[in-house]
Amino acid sequence: MINLAFKEIRFNLSKFIITAIGVGTLLGIVLIMVGVYRGMIIDAQSLLRDIDGDIWVVQENTLGPFAQPSILHEDLKDKILAIEGVKDVLPLSVESMQLKTKQGLNKVVAIGYDIYSNFHFIKPLRGREILKSHFELVADSKLHLDLNETIKIGRDEYKVVGIVKNGVSSGGEPLIYLSLQDAQRVQFSFSNNRIRKELLRGKKDFDTHFINAVVVRVKKGFSCKKVANAIKNQLRVNVFLNEEEKNILTKNLIKMASKQIGMFTIILIIVSTIIIALIIYTMTLEKQKEIAILKLIGIDKKEIIKMIVQETLILGILAFCFALLFSHLIYDKFPKRVVLQNYDAIALFIIVLIASFFASLAAIKKVLSTKAQSALA
Repeated sequence: MINLAFKEIRFNLSKFIITAIGVGTLLGIVLIMVGVYRGMIIDAQSLLRDIDGDIWVVQENTLGPFAQPSILHEDLKDKILAIEGVKDVLPLSVESMQLKTKQGLNKVVAIGYDIYSNFHFIKPLRGREILKSHFELVADSKLHLDLNETIKIGRDEYKVVGIVKNGVSSGGEPLIYLSLQDAQRVQFSFSNNRIRKELLRGKKDFDTHFINAVVVRVKKGFSCKKVANAIKNQLRVNVFLNEEEKNILTKNLIKMASKQIGMFTIILIIVSTIIIALIIYTMTLEKQKEIAILKLIGIDKKEIIKMIVQETLILGILAFCFALLFSHLIYDKFPKRVVLQNYDAIALFIIVLIASFFASLAAIKKVLSTKAQSALA
């Protein structure tokens, strides 16, 4: 009966192809949305993966600079370095800002780091790392900045010395990297007008030696958990192991977004199933007399049902193929990272086959209710 199914498809080829393209577009959007979610997870962990620290030290009773404000004094790094088991420390400044470029205003996250530390986590595609303590920056390629271009941040101008790829924050915003001194100046310095007002109030201390977090690497042979507990107990700060910080970024920050993506994905799959069911049901109604003739000449009901199921599955498989084509054609056009994984495509393929089978049930019911005598009417 597969030949009969193929003959039926050839007879309604244009309708079949158009339906497959339409359903495939919906399924392609499903793949894109799942890819957006995958991209969000990778973006959320991108900086942590690049820095590759063991422990994150943040302000007491906070979750750290990516989830909520965290302010520490810079000299905390020296106190941490004195604790047994600590190998290296990296003080970090994290500041969200609007950066004006030739493309207009861009929301970016500025990462200030100690350029003289043993953490060498910036790998420029073009140019070099920051070598001077002042007025140099490295930027993500999404900002479309040129090497040696000058960018104004705050009251100072900075020279672009390096370009990196996929340097993004947990929210997907492009990163710019500054020396720690420059980042502190940007984040913690007051404007001249603000300084005058503070002086009138009697304030004389305008210290900018603050940071938002300290990343710690532990010596070999020492337990990260024990070193983290020692830092927490001795210095009254919050500490998170690298895996815990990843969980904060992936579970806390993108939890609602993942739920929304999940809901839209379910809705699109349901809509696709309904469309397939309607098309197959309509095609079954159109050939109701032919089905009655098949019954009249003695063709078993099981063979007719088999034909309907085959048509539905072929439609689902064609739609999936169009979905793959559509998603791979457009995924790199999105402003944020979209990651298409093979196992997501395999999972969707299985779901499409199951959904296609259920979509054929209405048509099968109609086939079972068709009487052979109606062929003579």
